[in-house]
Amino acid sequence: MTTFLITLPTRDNGGRGVRAELPGFVTDPRAPFGPFDHLLNAGRAAELAAFDGALLPFDPWGEESLVAAGSLLRQSRWLRVAAGFHPGVATPVYAAKVSASLQRFSGDRLDWRVVVDLDPEVARAQGDFLEGADRYARAEEFLTVARGVWTQEDYSYEGRFYQVLAGGFLSPLAGRPFPRVYLSGTSPQALELSARHADVHLFDPGDDFEGSGLRDVTYGLRLPVLVRDDDEEAWRAARRLWLRGGGTEDTLPELDPDTGLWNGFPGPGLVGSQESVAARIRDYVDRGIGAFVLEATPYVEETYRLGERLLPLLVKENAHVR
Repeated sequence: MTTFLITLPTRDNGGRGVRAELPGFVTDPRAPFGPFDHLLNAGRAAELAAFDGALLPFDPWGEESLVAAGSLLRQSRWLRVAAGFHPGVATPVYAAKVSASLQRFSGDRLDWRVVVDLDPEVARAQGDFLEGADRYARAEEFLTVARGVWTQEDYSYEGRFYQVLAGGFLSPLAGRPFPRVYLSGTSPQALELSARHADVHLFDPGDDFEGSGLRDVTYGLRLPVLVRDDDEEAWRAARRLWLRGGGTEDTLPELDPDTGLWNGFPGPGLVGSQESVAARIRDYVDRGIGAFVLEATPYVEETYRLGERLLPLLVKENAHVR
């Protein structure tokens, strides 16, 4: 079954919902607009739109994804939430314990989006000074230890980066399903790590996923999309998106005739009518993609739009959605 996730924000909404100040003699009965309110509205849209799940990406300058995931899981009934994080932010035992607690109260709806490679400056700002192959060696140990304490009593491990002596979860944390693990990357080290630990390996449009050689792992695709009722309207919206982002008319990207992708997003993606975008997604399904992480902004409005206009077409085309 093909699954569809939507990417949601882990930082505040840049001022949306900020209320104008009123004179001191006026009482404002309206509740304040909190930092997670926009996330919860977007999550509600994802659930109502029948997405299988939501991805909260690791954002070094945004909210902590596991905390945001707990908030989103709390207010939803069946939406799965993949929390993005970096192995350097916590020990695998602590990350597993937090996640087992989240599984308990959410009905086992938490997944992990583990980010291994970071820009060196960003990594150092997070207190992580590992580089090169050591990042993948640590991620290997991180996932091994996390799964070990999750599934075994009296678990011990000794490696380069982590040591555990007679660990492992007991009741009430024991017995929950381990989170689905999302990994990414096209290097040999990234693919080897996914072959051993991933449930889903995320590719970007243009990556040679068919030649990756992964077995027993679902191929996923991170895919920015812009969908409208017809192609002409979609390209007008793409132009506005480009200009709002600081681009100019002279630098407006053209559609790549070879790939059918538009490079005006942060990464290549699809622009067009819901019928044309659905057809392109079905092509990816036929080529072996089993999970899509769609990206579209503004989050709430576009999540509803995709649920109303795009996902029903994919159901008709037998790319099954929950």
